[in-house]
Amino acid sequence: MLLAGLIGEALSDAQLRKFRSDPANRLRVCETGLWKWSRHPNYFFEWLCWLAYPLIAIDASYPAGWITLLAPACMYWVLVHVSGVPPLEQHMLRSRGQQFRDVQARTRAFLPFPKLTSGR
Repeated sequence: MLLAGLIGEALSDAQLRKFRSDPANRLRVCETGLWKWSRHPNYFFEWLCWLAYPLIAIDASYPAGWITLLAPACMYWVLVHVSGVPPLEQHMLRSRGQQFRDVQARTRAFLPFPKLTSGR
């Protein structure tokens, strides 16, 4: 899980860096690679790393060790509701407007999986 988190975060950062390096994309929203499935895949994979550490440390013979899962739970909450996604989404709405609203409608905010649609 830790390796998947590290690779995913590096890959999503590289994909965004490549997208931004093209001047034609200056006012566009990245929707390639992992960014096709999530508006913030780099945050998701960073959180996956946070989740991996307690899983590495948990020992079945020490039941209280499961309390270490509070750290990634708190990190998830902070990333999704406080300091990660909300301010960046507000910035993107101000700078990209309707284009970003359209991306929000078809792309998950955090989990990099296809968004389920109602079929309409």
